[in-house]
Amino acid sequence: MKLLFWVLVLALFFFVLGFKRGRPDRSTAPPAPSPSQRPVAAPAAEPPPEDMVSCAECGTHLPISESLPGRGGHFCCADHRVRFEARLG
Repeated sequence: MKLLFWVLVLALFFFVLGFKRGRPDRSTAPPAPSPSQRPVAAPAAEPPPEDMVSCAECGTHLPISESLPGRGGHFCCADHRVRFEARLG
């Protein structure tokens, strides 16, 4: 019974020691701002949706900023633009 008592005392001692080590020291930490003083983070602005176009040669859909303009429309790569314009004459 005496052994159980000392095991419990040691367990409590190490628990309290670990608990105090895990918490920051309140004397050196700056005070936390109250909820009314906390800055409100603005939500991240999403870019506006972009228009999609299809390649005039193969029909693949891609954003207009990634497409290559040509005589027959928009193309997904330079090879398709060259092939399409060669067929047009």
